[in-house]
Amino acid sequence: MSLHEPFQFLITRADWLQPLTEQLVDAGLEPRLVQVDSLVAWTGQLTALLLFPADLEQPAALAQRLAAFEPLQLRVVFAGPLEQWRGAGLPEGALHAALGREATPGAAALSFRGLFELFTANETAQVLEGCVDRYSSDLDEIISIGKQLTAEKDHRRLLRLMLEKSMDLSGADAGSIYLVEGQGEDAHLLFSITDTRSLIHNRSFEERRMALTKRSLAGYVALVGEPLLIEDVYELGEAFEYRFDPTWDHSVGYRTKSMLVVPLVNHLGQILGVIQLINAKRHGRESAADLPRLEEITVPFTVAHKDMIMAIAGQAAVSIENNRLYHDIERLFEGFVEASVTAIESRDPTTSGHSFRVAKLTVALAKAADNATEGPLTGIEFSEENLKELRYASLLHDFGKVGVREEVLTKPKKLLAPRLAQVRHRFAWLRQDLEIRALRRKLELLRLGGGDPSELDARLAEELLRLDSWLQLVVTANEPTVLAAEAPGRLREVHDFRFQDAEGIERALLEEDELRTLSIQRGSLTPEEWGDMESHVTHTFNFLSRIPWTSGLAKVPEIAYAHHEKLDGSGYPRHLKPEQIPVGSRMMTISDIYDALTASDRPYKPAVSHEKALDIIQGEFVRRGQVDAALFDLFVQRRIHQAIHEA
Repeated sequence: MSLHEPFQFLITRADWLQPLTEQLVDAGLEPRLVQVDSLVAWTGQLTALLLFPADLEQPAALAQRLAAFEPLQLRVVFAGPLEQWRGAGLPEGALHAALGREATPGAAALSFRGLFELFTANETAQVLEGCVDRYSSDLDEIISIGKQLTAEKDHRRLLRLMLEKSMDLSGADAGSIYLVEGQGEDAHLLFSITDTRSLIHNRSFEERRMALTKRSLAGYVALVGEPLLIEDVYELGEAFEYRFDPTWDHSVGYRTKSMLVVPLVNHLGQILGVIQLINAKRHGRESAADLPRLEEITVPFTVAHKDMIMAIAGQAAVSIENNRLYHDIERLFEGFVEASVTAIESRDPTTSGHSFRVAKLTVALAKAADNATEGPLTGIEFSEENLKELRYASLLHDFGKVGVREEVLTKPKKLLAPRLAQVRHRFAWLRQDLEIRALRRKLELLRLGGGDPSELDARLAEELLRLDSWLQLVVTANEPTVLAAEAPGRLREVHDFRFQDAEGIERALLEEDELRTLSIQRGSLTPEEWGDMESHVTHTFNFLSRIPWTSGLAKVPEIAYAHHEKLDGSGYPRHLKPEQIPVGSRMMTISDIYDALTASDRPYKPAVSHEKALDIIQGEFVRRGQVDAALFDLFVQRRIHQAIHEA
């Protein structure tokens, strides 16, 4: 019988040394009996001390010496009566047994054996307590890792976290993660991430595909689904299907020895990949300077390591699967958004790409604002989720145009082509009627045999010239440009002119609604049509509000809803106050105006240069207090317009 911690028996009488030793050997102990002549000779290790009545001559000094030891570190067997011990005023807590006046070596040996068993039980309890604490700590760490894996949405960070935590728990010097991709004959391993802590400079790493076969360690585990615990990969015999490839070791001067390879298995039993851990270190995380001693400090991975990594691997597999599902859903939604935008813009090919450009500009402006360290924009923050929210709002800001009539949405001129054709027809009829009337007057003049027909020709020419100028006025006024100041009065003159049609009914050359439409000062839309066009914002909000957005994207409808609002309340559809307009909407307003000005020519306006667009926004919107001046200054200073040309 023995203890892991050093243990000694001390006695103060030489004549008891030999018989007590024999008694302890007979009791099955491995005694280390030491005779001491002075209290100073006691050591700090586990000690059983046999004292005699003669040793109590200096009780105060003895009590002080006993008090210096922990209760479970030193216990006393007193070869005398208990009353004598008490009478000396010595602490009973240090006393294991009092043997009485007739004490013998045999009785002392029995007491020493009891003490040995007590010390052994205490040590075992401490070891077990340490194991419980260690496993409890490991369990807490595994639970914590599981929470971190579940929370991580970024695929690369998820793999990095998975590898780092596995290496931490196992004390591994290096590790890699391989993911299984494809199915059937197309299945392969993707070498996804790696790390070697003892190398000061890890070599640059690139993902690469590997054949999925049982010849490699990772491939074997990925196909079989069972973990591998290997003490030394260079000692693998021919009996195994798998082999270790030493190419990397040779290229960097490394020595792979112990290895733990664990499958990533999800709840359905599907193998998603493999965690490969290399070289468990004796003391966990040695520094990179220990690379020359790496083989010396490397130990095998244990079954406990395997069990812990298997626990992590199960959680990791679920996290990978959830992560893949999350990104699949994200890609699906991204495709839906882009398809929706493309479908809407296909109704008006002249605006093709507008929503994508506005999204790029708005996100670039948000990133610039997020980096602002001084001025009125300090404190504006955009997380990755906020930027995604803003991007979706920008992409879908015009989606409500699906509810706008085609003839309004794509109206290139004030009068639609069929209506302008009717106007032209009236002018053509009137021209023909004037010419016929002039010919009839000539015939009448000839019949009467007198008069000069040149006067009739001059009058007809004058009337036709006036008619042509009126038609040109109508054609010019029909363009969606700024209307000349005198045009409304002249159009009223055309409207007031009356003629008789083929049925003899008196009609206006230009009807009332045509007069109103042609008198529009700018653009091609009537007030009623503008109301229809402006309704697209409300349509957008109603449509987006029906989508069950995640909490991180919940503001998409509201941001898109306010992109036509102005800080002076002149915007639409709700005429919001400045504090009611989200900062993302303010950014989108600037981007929307800029792109509308600089985009390729449209039927109702030519494109302007970048510099001209900035001048227009400054003069017509910023100076009037309609758009955010600080955001516009940032747009100009950071050259946000260049984002349109970025991939």
